[in-house]
Amino acid sequence: MMTVFEALAEPMRRRILDLLRERPRLVGELVDALGISQPGVSKHLRVLREAGLVRVRQDAQRRWYELRPEPLAEVNHWLEAYRDLLEEKFTRLDGLLRELQEKENKDEPE
Repeated sequence: MMTVFEALAEPMRRRILDLLRERPRLVGELVDALGISQPGVSKHLRVLREAGLVRVRQDAQRRWYELRPEPLAEVNHWLEAYRDLLEEKFTRLDGLLRELQEKENKDEPE
């Protein structure tokens, strides 16, 4: 069974999640939106379901696929440390750019 991170590594599966974020969808809707075959979409949905990222709701003969946001909260939590790291780098870059701009303003003749 694939982990959430392995499931998210595939761009087509991320596109499926983007579509499911908007609303639950049938396989046929996903096929039309993604432009890949029904077996291809079904394969990706199986992986997403096994990773816990989607659930299936049976409605008579139709199967609705819905996003399960809980595993994404875990990913978000893990990424938080990296966001802090990036924020720190952007803050330092912002400070450096301000220093350069101040220096440039001082060097300009009035």
